[in-house]
Amino acid sequence: MEKLYTGMLGETPFYVIQLASQHLQQIERLQMEVYQALEDQTILQPLTTEEFDYILNGNGMMIGAYVGGELIAFRALLNPPIDDEHLGYDCGIAEHDFHRVLYQEISNVSPKYRGYGLQQTLAAVVMSHIDLEKYDYICSTVKPYNIPSLKDKFSQGLVIKGLKIKYVDKLRYIFYKDLRQKLPVFTDKQTVSMEDTAAQQQLLKQGYLGTAMFKENNDWFVVYEK
Repeated sequence: MEKLYTGMLGETPFYVIQLASQHLQQIERLQMEVYQALEDQTILQPLTTEEFDYILNGNGMMIGAYVGGELIAFRALLNPPIDDEHLGYDCGIAEHDFHRVLYQEISNVSPKYRGYGLQQTLAAVVMSHIDLEKYDYICSTVKPYNIPSLKDKFSQGLVIKGLKIKYVDKLRYIFYKDLRQKLPVFTDKQTVSMEDTAAQQQLLKQGYLGTAMFKENNDWFVVYEK
């Protein structure tokens, strides 16, 4: 299978390939390893076998990093079904363009290989392989205070477009990126504690976008601009 990327994790070589249905067992084994190692398991919404199958059978793209024959990380993009929960509604995308939306889905890195920036490496690889003839937008959801995932989204140029209840009862930031356009030049900036949901929602209603975050006095703050 074609290698999309090769690199080093310290002294250990690794390579990245596109995953397919035959890799499903390895993918689910790694997801379970990552999930069981989490201190706060609510930050990860594991995918079901059916959801992995859906992506692997032509409805998105999944890439995996290998050391030898061992899958050590994977990252997925999903071409989602168009339903009432579609993130296009939350991001102000016209309904007739929903088929041009990809979701940044689950990203897992084995606890044995943390600290090498693998999540960011896989993000760069998968984003560089998006078919820009077919897709214009990237959307994603992240739980507040899931700091690694929030940093991951901001590092790729995604911005916060919403903060609301999704998946029945889970508060989530809704991230968005237009692959065709650069962000405008902002003239106003506000910073809000990540804990203050109401203040953030008010700024988002006023047209602000969440563009960055920082830590100060043991709390995390989100930068909103418009």
